[in-house]
Amino acid sequence: MSDVRHVLVLPDREAAEEVAEALADRFGLDEDPQLVRDALAGEDDAEDAQWLVVLRDEAERLDPAELEEFVGEWDGWREEP
Repeated sequence: MSDVRHVLVLPDREAAEEVAEALADRFGLDEDPQLVRDALAGEDDAEDAQWLVVLRDEAERLDPAELEEFVGEWDGWREEP
């Protein structure tokens, strides 16, 4: 079994929480995505943080291009892990 992960980058916590909830509905995930605060280098202010939604996809059934389009609805993007 592989350890495939998708990392979605969102501009704020609210968007990340919305995406995590919508992902389960849209893609029927087996487990909940992980939310991670990603502070920009040298910044302690929460306003300067991006939020990551990390998805495990061991079965490799999620299409990266479809995830990219989906997260774009919240002004986010998909990063290569």
